[in-house]
Amino acid sequence: MVRTRFAPSPTGYLHVGGARTALFNWLFTKKERGKFVLRMEDTDAKRSTKESEKLIMEALRWLGLLWDEGPDTGGEYGPYRQSERKEKGIYDEYAKVLIKEKKAVYVVYDKEDKKKELFETFEYPEEYVQKGHDVTVKFKVPAGITIKFHDLLKGDMEFKSEDIGDFIIIKSNGFPTYNFAVVVDDHLMEITHVFRGEDHLSNTPKQLLIYEALGWKPPEFMHIPLIFGSDRTPLSKRHGATSVDHFRSEGYLASGLLNYLALLGWKVEEGKEIFDIKDRVESFDIKDISNKNVVFDYEKLEWVNGKHLRSMEIERVCVEFRNYLDYINMIELIELIEKDKIYSMEVLNICREKVNTLKQLLDISMPFFVDSYEYEQRYVEEYLKKDFAIPVLEEAIKIAKENKDWTVKGCEKSVRNLASKKIASKKKTFQLIRGAVLGKLVTPGLFVSLSVLGKGRTITRLQRTLEFAKSLK
Repeated sequence: MVRTRFAPSPTGYLHVGGARTALFNWLFTKKERGKFVLRMEDTDAKRSTKESEKLIMEALRWLGLLWDEGPDTGGEYGPYRQSERKEKGIYDEYAKVLIKEKKAVYVVYDKEDKKKELFETFEYPEEYVQKGHDVTVKFKVPAGITIKFHDLLKGDMEFKSEDIGDFIIIKSNGFPTYNFAVVVDDHLMEITHVFRGEDHLSNTPKQLLIYEALGWKPPEFMHIPLIFGSDRTPLSKRHGATSVDHFRSEGYLASGLLNYLALLGWKVEEGKEIFDIKDRVESFDIKDISNKNVVFDYEKLEWVNGKHLRSMEIERVCVEFRNYLDYINMIELIELIEKDKIYSMEVLNICREKVNTLKQLLDISMPFFVDSYEYEQRYVEEYLKKDFAIPVLEEAIKIAKENKDWTVKGCEKSVRNLASKKIASKKKTFQLIRGAVLGKLVTPGLFVSLSVLGKGRTITRLQRTLEFAKSLK
């Protein structure tokens, strides 16, 4: 059975590069009907935190990249944690095997100069430990050999042992180093395929030496090119925000973000760039992953997300929008939306045509839900302070009250009738009414906005704006 793993270090938020790695592992595993494992590599005791672990897990859940195995935490799987496995003595056990076979040694360091090695020994230096000396376990790299392996993406690879040198596998604090812990864990968890960023390529020969020394069969490896910023350096904060949490807080859809991440290195047919990742599981093939560097394009991401927002069923948009409001803690707006679900659905349906993210959808739809909206300063200066404002608004209220057809066509007829009075130009009349009912000059279509707002709400807002315009005189 295919078994893959995603093994982040819980030292911060989930980076989009890590999310893409998790995605490719998840896709391959689902295609092969295997098991996807989550493991926290938290042996860096100083930097690893439970808060980061929680954030990473929540980001994976939001993306829908759920793992299939782990300690039961009461109804759901938790992650495996190297720190907990260390407490069980798992890594020490195999380090002792290597020492016994003289493939690793204890290294004793000077008490004053912690970096100065005093001597190596195959016997545990109890006396020196009690005297306060630091002791590590170092793997002895065989001399004069070539480490070879076939990378599923990069092809045949080889490294010379003299370019590697002996390396520590158990630190002085008792924690295993990355290259040792990952081998022990992947073997015991029966991981068959390791897909990870190519920044780990240089670690692979060290890990293969440990596999060989312990007599274990290594997994298949695939090292994926990193995601780069616009300056062709690895994507980092200097290029802009890079965490999954950031894009979630900015109102990106999980489906949109996953779609875009899949496009970063996965070849898809031209014209078929927009898709739900779950619909592509069966067509996923690791042979379609590119070995070329990819650049993270924030504009392309927004475009992809907009396509998802406008193509999904409006009922789902409402759910996604509500979940987003909950995530950013706008509980009061949720309550307003819940009061009239049909109205809310109509509002979101017309507003989503103008935007690409849920955050933008919130901004453009807010005046539909809140009657105490503020007027844009530009609208006030260019329209409300002008001499035509009051007479246009007064006539607009009169026409609105007389209008018995509040459909989109009926609203259009009324507004065009108002413009025909030539109190102001047609453009100024339309914009004055737009700002009067929604407070801003960029909104969904004026006629459809009036129809959705309804006659009563529209008249109330026109009267409110009229009073405000009079106060400016």
